[in-house]
Amino acid sequence: MANIHPDPSHALKWTTDDPSEPLAVTNFRRYLRCQTVQPTPDYASAQVLLTHFGRDLGLAVAVHEPVKGKPVILLTWQDADPKLKSLVLNSHIDVVPVFPELWTQDPWAADKVDGRIYARGAQDMKCVGIQYLEAIRELKRKGWAPKRTVHVMFVPDEEIGGKDGMEKFIETSAWKELRPALVLDEGLGNDEDKYKVYHGERAPWWIEVTASGETGHGSQFIPDTAGPKLNKAIARLLAFRDQQEHLFKTGTHAATGKPYTLGDVTTLNLTLLSGGVQHNVLPTSLSAKFDIRITPNQKLADVRALIDDICAESGCTWSFVQETKSNHVTPLAGNPWWRALEAAAAEHGVELDPTIFPAATDSRFVRRARVPAFGVSPMRKTPVLLHCHDEYLEEKVFVEGIEFYVKLLPKLDAVGVEEEAEVGTKWTVEC
Repeated sequence: MANIHPDPSHALKWTTDDPSEPLAVTNFRRYLRCQTVQPTPDYASAQVLLTHFGRDLGLAVAVHEPVKGKPVILLTWQDADPKLKSLVLNSHIDVVPVFPELWTQDPWAADKVDGRIYARGAQDMKCVGIQYLEAIRELKRKGWAPKRTVHVMFVPDEEIGGKDGMEKFIETSAWKELRPALVLDEGLGNDEDKYKVYHGERAPWWIEVTASGETGHGSQFIPDTAGPKLNKAIARLLAFRDQQEHLFKTGTHAATGKPYTLGDVTTLNLTLLSGGVQHNVLPTSLSAKFDIRITPNQKLADVRALIDDICAESGCTWSFVQETKSNHVTPLAGNPWWRALEAAAAEHGVELDPTIFPAATDSRFVRRARVPAFGVSPMRKTPVLLHCHDEYLEEKVFVEGIEFYVKLLPKLDAVGVEEEAEVGTKWTVEC
């Protein structure tokens, strides 16, 4: 087992007890030690490290800060054909908090135990960012060079919604100057012998439903109070939840016969209740908050109409805490980018499982910006441990992911300008 020891005086001074460990694995473990954990991520140490990695590979380095202190780091392999748009390989820098008492390993040490590398971010998604870079290293070693510009992009704040990260960056001129033809982003591991590929995702809506009514003493039958109104609204919303859960458990795709996944249905969960002042006083206002994730199979306008109807019937009002205003998917049929993914997977000896992402990633901002996007994290035969304690990735799975990108990047680069233009006219389907 290799133990890598950080020198606290500088982010880049590491030594390794095991000179036989692949540089790619060493660099992965270095990156995992940057404590870019929300709510106070250390982006500065990650910027130093990633900048070093880029320069070591001979890539151009640029750092943009749409929001001060929250860097978007671009490591660029320049193209040879300016007529072709670029490939953007995206990953996010930040990770979610940990409960150290639930971990059997130090979540920031990136220790390797029996071939498993334990750390927060091992699966979500520091592995992918380093796999991009190490694939470039291997392609350069083989003498291959792209016709397209390849941008490796590291963004902040995905784990808290991307508002100050990808969403802000896409509004800048720097994004437009990338001229992206395709963006690759994160997926999930898979305990089956397949790579999940996400070509769309559910739209997250956080809403608050509020009931207002008469006040008075809690010992009376006072009419028109807030409680029964809110109860009626909650009951109808949870009935919709039950209907979608039944569909999830019993539904199958007509074309393939495969069972529905979470991405094929809409989830709705009651997450917060608030209101009232004390036990014997009827409140003038009560509210309930819901987390809703809307499948691309359902129109956003239809869900809005349902909530409008429920609140009107129950005498409540509702408002957004967070709204996703559009829900796009990248189509697969006739898509040359998808064909390139399939060809790389076939050469790699792995099956692809295309589906809808059940939660939300930065890809939703990309698709909204009229750019095709696929989410894939090349992890098969791997339990899904993102946001869990004892998050780990097996070293062999990490290295295999690099090999996949070594096969994939040349195939994406080979998509012709005519094919690129064709898919650009049908980049997405909006729901």
